[in-house]
Amino acid sequence: MKPVPYRLRTGFRTGRFWGSTRSFIQAAFDPPQWKESLNMDKKKRITRRDFLKIGGVTGAGTLLAACGVAQTDIPTETAAPMATETSIPLPTIIPETQPVLRIAHISDMHIDLSQKANEHFRRAIRNITQHAPAFDVVFNTGDCVMDVMWADLDDANAQWDVFTSVMEGCTLPVYHAIGNHDVWGWGKSEEVRQTLQTDPLYGKGLAVQRLGLTNRYYTFDKNGWRFFVLDSTHLADQSFFQPYTGKLDDEQYEWLAAELAATPAETPVCILSHIPILGANGLLDGDNEKSGDWLLPGAWVHIDARRLWKLFWQYPNVKICLSGHSHQVEDLKYHGVNYLNNGAISGNWWNGAYFDFPPGYMSVSLYMDGSVTTEFIEY
Repeated sequence: MKPVPYRLRTGFRTGRFWGSTRSFIQAAFDPPQWKESLNMDKKKRITRRDFLKIGGVTGAGTLLAACGVAQTDIPTETAAPMATETSIPLPTIIPETQPVLRIAHISDMHIDLSQKANEHFRRAIRNITQHAPAFDVVFNTGDCVMDVMWADLDDANAQWDVFTSVMEGCTLPVYHAIGNHDVWGWGKSEEVRQTLQTDPLYGKGLAVQRLGLTNRYYTFDKNGWRFFVLDSTHLADQSFFQPYTGKLDDEQYEWLAAELAATPAETPVCILSHIPILGANGLLDGDNEKSGDWLLPGAWVHIDARRLWKLFWQYPNVKICLSGHSHQVEDLKYHGVNYLNNGAISGNWWNGAYFDFPPGYMSVSLYMDGSVTTEFIEY
């Protein structure tokens, strides 16, 4: 259970950067030993397009808490030297290097009914709950189940049952976002979708129910930070090669804009979505350059990224965007915001590494000054 030695410290909106990208890349291209026992051959890697067709951060610091002042050999005219000790209590101070929140960020579990997925997801949850230093919370950015877009309701619930069973072993509070593969029925024919329209579980209703959510998007405060959990999966038009695209609907965008405006300027903000709002690794996922020009699918990254970065630019306290979806690890900084794409619990959908990124999760530590440290952990 060795972590990939990827540590990143970023001073947001200052241009400061610490880290060892080289060591991360070397580690990412050195598959761990346990994969051999699972026969996880990199040659078996499938592309995201193939899969979808088939579906048819730690900083720490210490500060002196108390000191002893010894009075010895003090000359006086009236008394012999006396040895005494005085304890001077100091106030408790959290240094800037002390994180205010430690997060285990999991994504893309793609749980199915196989023993492999069940056992290794349980291993990941044990790793998280036993991790030292201890995590405060788990963030799950979706694709909890293998795929329910094309599944019937019984099969969809069977996948959710396995996910729920494994998550019962997690003793930490968990915040969930909905992934594209968590959406029920969107992959079915137009005729079938029409018959499902009146079913409250159709689309995101099933995921909202199974994850215990009150809404498909929401906000919460924790340890001095404000978090926004977004719903980034929306129906595409019929000409698109996938039934979904990454974006916010107008209702959700207006809600987010209003909530950001109401957030105190001194409160750092972290945004969670399943599909990356902004990212570069999708360029290499598929033959996206074969036409002689780059064509990045809207199913890989938010198609409304331009509108969102312009919104974030108005609020310098927006510091981080966390996402999954790509099954890859990436840290992209743009206009002062770090877009952290944090890998996949399932790696290559339980077939080893994906683009040489092994199965794992991200340790994310947040600081009161708005900075973050991350460490990718292979479980």
